[in-house]
Amino acid sequence: MTTDISVPAAGPSPAAPASPTSRRRPSSGSSLGRYVLVRFLLMIPTVLILVTVVFFLIRLTGDPITAALGGRLPADQLAQRIHEAGYDRPILVQYFEYLGQILTFNFGTTITDRQPVVDVLVTYGGATLELVCYALIVAFAVGIPFGMIAAAKRDRWPDAALRVSAILFYATPVFFSGLVAKLIFSVWLGWLPVSGRANVRTEVALNRSGGTGIYLIDAIATGNPVYIQDVLLHAVLPALTLGLLTAGIFLRLVRTNVIGTYNMPYIDAARSRGVREGRLVRKHAYRPALIPIITVIGLQIALMLGGAVLTETTFEWKGLGFQLAAYLSARDFVAVQGIVAMIAIIVALTNFIVDIVAAFIDPRVRY
Repeated sequence: MTTDISVPAAGPSPAAPASPTSRRRPSSGSSLGRYVLVRFLLMIPTVLILVTVVFFLIRLTGDPITAALGGRLPADQLAQRIHEAGYDRPILVQYFEYLGQILTFNFGTTITDRQPVVDVLVTYGGATLELVCYALIVAFAVGIPFGMIAAAKRDRWPDAALRVSAILFYATPVFFSGLVAKLIFSVWLGWLPVSGRANVRTEVALNRSGGTGIYLIDAIATGNPVYIQDVLLHAVLPALTLGLLTAGIFLRLVRTNVIGTYNMPYIDAARSRGVREGRLVRKHAYRPALIPIITVIGLQIALMLGGAVLTETTFEWKGLGFQLAAYLSARDFVAVQGIVAMIAIIVALTNFIVDIVAAFIDPRVRY
């Protein structure tokens, strides 16, 4: 008796169904590219909304010519100036024309001194940029190390003292802290200059040589240590006044995030190996705590640009904030509108760059 055993024909075996884990996932590069694209596209409506709000708020006061020159010109000359500027046309026509001008980086012409707003931004923007850089250095130098100390000494008196100091830094108005700093360090002690970016001799020398408009760079370019020292001494009080405002925020952020990382398994593993608490803070816990600071830098720069108006006015630091206050006093709303619109664009670009840097540092930041 024979048994018939059938052998299957040779050929390719059917493919096994793909498991869920074998499905192709989007690569990290494509995810990052999509994130960059989305962030860039979101920047456009942000700037548009800010520019629109500023435009219509300015127009609530009437046309800028009447606001600046009303009562100082005869009625016929005032009407002629209004017609030449196009402020007698429908408001929507003016709005869309202004948007078209912004696309070509034309922010109008100031009424009081008849110069393009772009020239004002170029002339005084370097001073504001220099002040913001100084203030960021102060904020990092104070906020990060003292935030780490507060975390290492948590729930003890150094932690309590630093937290109270952070609240005071953030809550104290910039103009008040500036006036107090001038009274103590300039009037009573005589250690630092009262106001300005440099003394008259240094300003004449730096302006004669041209340069970038950033006095520290221009002073270094001259190679004269007297100019460098003079510029740095004039920058101390404005930088401290504006920088401590943001240092309080950084201090609390670093403290909170360093304490949060203490609950991570790798911290427990390092502690079990006998790593000291101070080294845990310096070598293991502080790096994750820096990521939230990077993400809020853009917002803090916006805060600094707002605080720069009061800081520059208090210390007669002739930057965009100082000029903005002067144009507000003169009711030159064309200049105010142009400067505020440009600041809005700068803040939006800064937030975009900071978000991209944060995405490179932390792979979890994705859409």
